[in-house]
Amino acid sequence: MSRFSEGFKRRQRRTRAKIHEATKQGPLRLSVFRSNCHIYAQVIDDVAGKTLVSMSTLDQELRSKLTATGNKVAAEEVGKYLARRALKAGIKEVVFDRGGCLYHGRVQAVAMGARAEGLVF
Repeated sequence: MSRFSEGFKRRQRRTRAKIHEATKQGPLRLSVFRSNCHIYAQVIDDVAGKTLVSMSTLDQELRSKLTATGNKVAAEEVGKYLARRALKAGIKEVVFDRGGCLYHGRVQAVAMGARAEGLVF
């Protein structure tokens, strides 16, 4: 038995199909995963199969500044820190991969934080 619902899997397949087409032409993928307690984001080069930049609420650089790790404030900070690291690595444009999650709440907060720091998607 899977821990994900059928709706989640359906959304995930639909999202990945669109992203697969978009990443063929060059942009990298910003993937977001959320658990109950933490949020993780990474910039992935699908052609090379490598993670170029990653950030999560478990990262020591961010963890000391957060009071809680499972809320929208923490998610927005993850987006901001990830964008700073990506820009430092020379990554300016990505395709946003929300997985099977709805673009709402913490997933949306990561995207807004990354956009606020200058990442384009």
